Amino acid sequence: MNSRDLLDLAWIIPLLPLAGAVVLLFFGKRIGEPRAGWIGTTMIGLSFVWTVVTFAALRDVEPRSHVRTIFSWFAAGGFQVKMGFLVDPLSVTMLLFVTGVGTLITLYSIGYMHGDERYSRFFAYMNLFAASMIILVLGSSFLVTFLGWEGVGLCSYLLISFWFERNSAAVAGKKAFVTNRVGDFGFMIAMFLIFAHLGSLDYGVTLTKASTLSNGTATAIALLLFLGAVGKSAQLPLHIWLPDAMEGPTPVSAMLHAATMVTAGVYLVVRAHPFFQHSGSAGEWVGWVGAITALFAATVAMVNNDIKRVLAYSTISQLGYMFLAAGVGAYSAAIFHMVTHAFFKALLFLGAGSVMHGLHDEQDMRRMGNLRRYMPITALTFIFGWLAIAGIIPFAGFWSKDEILASAWFDHSYGLWAVGAVTAVLTAFYMTRQVWLVFFGNERWHPLGEQIPGTPDVDTVPAQQPGSGDEPVNVLAHADEPVSAKVAEVHDQPHESPPIMTIPLVVLAIFSLVGGGLDLPFRKLEVLNHWLDPVFVGGHAPEPTSFTAGFALSTVALVLAITGILVGVAFYKRGLPSFDAEPLRARLGPLYPVFAHAWYIDEGIAAAVGGPVRRAAEWLAHTFDGRIIDGAVNGLGLLFRDGGQGLRRVQSGLVRTYAVFIALGAAGLLLFVMLRAA
Repeated sequence: MNSRDLLDLAWIIPLLPLAGAVVLLFFGKRIGEPRAGWIGTTMIGLSFVWTVVTFAALRDVEPRSHVRTIFSWFAAGGFQVKMGFLVDPLSVTMLLFVTGVGTLITLYSIGYMHGDERYSRFFAYMNLFAASMIILVLGSSFLVTFLGWEGVGLCSYLLISFWFERNSAAVAGKKAFVTNRVGDFGFMIAMFLIFAHLGSLDYGVTLTKASTLSNGTATAIALLLFLGAVGKSAQLPLHIWLPDAMEGPTPVSAMLHAATMVTAGVYLVVRAHPFFQHSGSAGEWVGWVGAITALFAATVAMVNNDIKRVLAYSTISQLGYMFLAAGVGAYSAAIFHMVTHAFFKALLFLGAGSVMHGLHDEQDMRRMGNLRRYMPITALTFIFGWLAIAGIIPFAGFWSKDEILASAWFDHSYGLWAVGAVTAVLTAFYMTRQVWLVFFGNERWHPLGEQIPGTPDVDTVPAQQPGSGDEPVNVLAHADEPVSAKVAEVHDQPHESPPIMTIPLVVLAIFSLVGGGLDLPFRKLEVLNHWLDPVFVGGHAPEPTSFTAGFALSTVALVLAITGILVGVAFYKRGLPSFDAEPLRARLGPLYPVFAHAWYIDEGIAAAVGGPVRRAAEWLAHTFDGRIIDGAVNGLGLLFRDGGQGLRRVQSGLVRTYAVFIALGAAGLLLFVMLRAA
């Protein structure tokens, strides 16, 4: 079997997790725990193996692009949509980390979801999630990509609200679903415009002909596609769903943030890059929205106390970096950071899940401290993720983030570089804050069952039952609000997670360390950049003007990261003397509540939707629609009804009545003739 034949079998990659989802949905209860978990993990793992085979086959063909048409989806006149898969360096790169990291997350879930009453259904949804993302990145047309796009949206709803018995989880799932519909509207209108002007939705046709469009049309298509990306990748102002997505099980958070859904928006912009390049101005919008979002999310993460929400805002911020790179035309840099981010963000989320597992579902970092003593593997691997995202050499995040900042600088987008640089300092700071509050400093998690010193004496919050799989509601989302002391049951001291959970942590920690080797800033070592070159033919990524200039910028980036870490250590090296002793409160002054409330954007949207938007909708429903639209329609109906009733009296069926009308008609006709003759 030659390489082309192997590439024809790319449909096996999504089929394996899809088959796993079907089996587990129909027979999961009979299969039971833990076999359902092992089946789910195996199917995604086999998908990763076949992705590696596909990667090897693609390296042996020229040009490095292969389309496999599975069947004709539907036809309407001259419009025909084929269900096809595009295998090229971009799709294969995405598939490698989607299936590889996805396998590790699913393996971790076997231990994390132990004892859950819907154990098998969880793995069915995770397999369906992976299959949808694979279809999204493999699609050979915008419409096939949109099929996977909607699939990951559905799965995110199912998984975020997986513990739907909790109202907060159910609401979070609906919030994610509705918010993403706003972005999907932009994606759909963009497809309508593409077909209207280019007559096709296939990538092979549309991306080649993008340069034939007028500048205005290309800009409209690019910005509408970007609207879809903003919704899926949680950028301002459609970011509001992602922090609430933490209501789902922690492996879902890792899957969302590292391997699947939130990276889809970046992929769409990068895949459709010819429209953005031809537009010109659309790229500036992408870059600035990404940069502002990165800075915004970093400021919120600085003061948040929920171990998962800090990472959620961190994801929003890191996605902003990716869009910043795409905005200046550094598409390879955006993908490079997406890959390294998959490693360290999956590691950080799974590490957070391990901490919660060892602390009986505790999420508030103010109730942690010195956990490295009790959870050494989790602590060490989490530290690897911290150093990677902070941008410390030689960890993976240093190389990818440095490439993005350098691209902005050498594109002469100095404003974007400045925002990215400030965000880099804040990233190093808030991640240091998280590491020190969780793994270093004083122990604030005991004595369990007693009120924590320094906590307001108010009503208590019921404790979560250990082993219930129920993660606590984020009652401490805003540090400046009065909160209650959590009176927990007396448990054993914190403990390390089982090997089924720590092994994925170790593997991801290794990749977080060495992953930067995929694209080192040296001519012969830019492996990923050269691999992606065929996809970005015609693109002009910013390049360093000299080795000295590139080295100087890298040094600045490293100094910024170290500065953020040193400030974080200075603030939190001893932990917290009391529950509400937050050092940043006094330092930030009036900015502290602004950051703690995420700049009041969520509250503002809620107030608008619950106030004027709701009143406007009620007026449209009851007044405009009910009285004007329905009134006009009903009035027309009444007119015809009353007219029909009048005519019905005329049509009585009596011969004498008809004779009278005939006589009157004849007389009238005779009178008309006589008048005409006169």
